[in-house]
Amino acid sequence: MTSIALVGATGNLGRHVAAQALAAGWRLSVAVRSRARLLPEIAAHAQVSDIDLASAASAQIASFAAGHDVFVSCAGVVTEGEAFVDLVERIATALESVGENERPVCWFLAGAALLPLDNSGRLGVDLPRVRSTYWPHRKNYERLQRSPLDWRLLCPGPMVEEPAMGLKHLRISLDALPAPLPPITQALPAPLVLPMFAMKIPEMIIPYADAASVMLANASPENSMARRRVGVALPAGMKGKKAQWAAQARGAG
Repeated sequence: MTSIALVGATGNLGRHVAAQALAAGWRLSVAVRSRARLLPEIAAHAQVSDIDLASAASAQIASFAAGHDVFVSCAGVVTEGEAFVDLVERIATALESVGENERPVCWFLAGAALLPLDNSGRLGVDLPRVRSTYWPHRKNYERLQRSPLDWRLLCPGPMVEEPAMGLKHLRISLDALPAPLPPITQALPAPLVLPMFAMKIPEMIIPYADAASVMLANASPENSMARRRVGVALPAGMKGKKAQWAAQARGAG
């Protein structure tokens, strides 16, 4: 039986990861600050550890993760800035302290702005307006690149509570935008690339359920996603909607 250790199980994405893992018959362990926030069906079937990631010692996180096949971090949000960077640093350091034979495959979460926009290697986080909010994704990626962990970094656009499309319908990319920009992008300055990038974001607004499925379907050691940034987009021609992103995009344009 596959075993999974999950942090962030009370959040929107974490709840889907937990539910799908249980539905697949996996052994689930979750670390939470407040058990009261767990969905009843998760609390009833998971092994629950009381861990506040904001103050937990490295040894406590390591003990929680050790011996599992998979570790998934859905904790923290990019708008927390340095606090989010510190969280990923402490989780990565804790996992690195686990013995190699007990160390799980690790999934972390970033965003589409971390993906290369063109062959020059320019990233979404290099663009004006985007950089000021999403810079922690770059720092977390650079931290993982220095790590010996078997990690994968999911880089979706905004996520929404909608029915799953299903893996076979998604566009999935490695270290590239799944909804590519036109080739002319490479010759344009960043201020002109920004609205082009903004226009692509609706194609990368995916259901939480699909984001969870991508991670759980690619949890075997050293598969093609190992140590890669993973982009996800809706089927070609389809766009998602999220009110918060729409307002930001209008401002960026």
